[in-house]
Amino acid sequence: MTKPPLGVRVRRAVCRVLLVVGGVVTLVCVLLPIACWRDDVAIERHMGQAVAQVDSVAFNRTVVRYATPDGRVFIPSQGVLYPSGLNVGDNVRVEYDQTNPELARVAGRTAVLSLLPVGSFLVAVWIVIAVVVTVLRRFGTQV
Repeated sequence: MTKPPLGVRVRRAVCRVLLVVGGVVTLVCVLLPIACWRDDVAIERHMGQAVAQVDSVAFNRTVVRYATPDGRVFIPSQGVLYPSGLNVGDNVRVEYDQTNPELARVAGRTAVLSLLPVGSFLVAVWIVIAVVVTVLRRFGTQV
């Protein structure tokens, strides 16, 4: 039995790699809302509330500063959860886990907010993978 030409083998390998990458991305996209939900549950178990000031807004995190009723000031190192629409200098209500004040979210926002961006990203990834795999397979039959 003869081997298929190198171009066919490469296209097959690329298709397989793309499908594996798609699977890994899908797994991450499923785990992300689950992690958000877990954080929400932790906050709701030991909920504290405070007014926080937004110190900085960046692509990867929004830093807030808030004081607990006992007078301690916290600046969560990972930023606040669900920060969309916040600007530097804003005062915003936050809910935090009293046993872990590093875990804070904007009051009234939950993991449901993560579903649309994660779902949209996942759909876009699979559309791109489907188009590339389809093109590679069709191109492979024309050799």
